[in-house]
Amino acid sequence: MSKIKPSKGAPYACILGVGGYRPTRVVPNEVILEKIDSSDEWIRSRSGIETRHWASDEETVAAMSIEASGKAIADAGISAEQIGAVVVSTVSHFSQTPAVATEIADKLGTDKAAAFDISAGCAGFGYGLTLAKGMIVEGSAEYVLVIGVERLSDLTDLEDRATAFLFGDGAGAVVVGPAQEPAIGPTVWGSEGDKSETIKQTVPWTDFRNGEVAKFPAITQEGQAVFRWAVFEMAKVAQQALDAAGITPDDLDVFIPHQANERIIDSMVKTLKLPEHVTVARDVRTTGNTSAASIPLAMERLLATGEAKSGDTALVIGFGAGLVYAATVVTLP
Repeated sequence: MSKIKPSKGAPYACILGVGGYRPTRVVPNEVILEKIDSSDEWIRSRSGIETRHWASDEETVAAMSIEASGKAIADAGISAEQIGAVVVSTVSHFSQTPAVATEIADKLGTDKAAAFDISAGCAGFGYGLTLAKGMIVEGSAEYVLVIGVERLSDLTDLEDRATAFLFGDGAGAVVVGPAQEPAIGPTVWGSEGDKSETIKQTVPWTDFRNGEVAKFPAITQEGQAVFRWAVFEMAKVAQQALDAAGITPDDLDVFIPHQANERIIDSMVKTLKLPEHVTVARDVRTTGNTSAASIPLAMERLLATGEAKSGDTALVIGFGAGLVYAATVVTLP
């Protein structure tokens, strides 16, 4: 018989607060067109993107995260000292160690919170949310800060016509805490590593270090392959998340997919047969693709503008490099 005492976590977990930070510099398509042979009309028709935000030297991954996190903590109505863990999803923090989460936890004023980074691309927020839920129910933390943050402008090849217009910078954060009723559904997540070549870094850092390539590594992708996978396979995953939560599309109030491309969003809405009353996040138009930050940023904007409200039932799904994915149903804070 085990001598280990049972954990004393909360029965359920929920999102208590959300915050976002977008860099001050707004970059219209015209700036992108200075380096590629394209047009504003083509970019908008292919992606829906009109503008994106690019970070300054001062708007580091840590600085943007701290700004977003401060808003989320205030929105949750708790203090930083109550945060028991900080989970940061990012692919654009260029110091291999220590984790940027440790710097964020310290500067926010947490009481020696557990802190670590994860690398799950555009699905990173969903991965972090799932980990946070587990910590709270298991009892290892009462409140968990989940951050999605990217400076993808550092990893963008401005001469690559296929990707130059896609990426933006920013940070989104949520505070996850205890709940007395289900407010974060089961996560449907996974990976398809056989498709990893469709979204990847152009070359390893070591190739650049060793002088084997002169150009700094960037993100590249096979656009059509990614589009087909996202539209057909991720709609299935989204439906599985609805099924796991025990609801139908009619029960939804809000749909917050990863803001990769508006054509993908439109296709998923059609495939899922979402009713007209469901509010669909389209933050991609003015924020671009911010990878791990895109879902919390879109969530924050919907709540701030009143397009979504506290207590709404939302389906969130992230998908990207790996290829990885994560989908769940949540109650909005």
